[in-house]
Amino acid sequence: MGIIDKLNKDFESRVRLGIMSILMVNDWVDFTEMKSLLDITDGNLASHSSALEKVEYIEVKKEFVGKKPKTSYRVTNKGRVAFEQHLKSLEKLLKTK
Repeated sequence: MGIIDKLNKDFESRVRLGIMSILMVNDWVDFTEMKSLLDITDGNLASHSSALEKVEYIEVKKEFVGKKPKTSYRVTNKGRVAFEQHLKSLEKLLKTK
């Protein structure tokens, strides 16, 4: 198995990489803030966050604030471990001669 095989396919998308990067350094991030930070559409954020939730890398919390719906995200322990392993594999790949 080569170094490239150790890269996690769940993080190949730049949007998913961005979501995970933001969540690794923040506790909860709401939909509006995440969308603004990544400069992406509602649909893009919804589909990529759904994919990360499906593999249990992020937790999605939906609630109402007043009468308005609010969606927030945070990284799970499983997601944190998987993303750290992905970053280590990237670092190894960059150091390969």
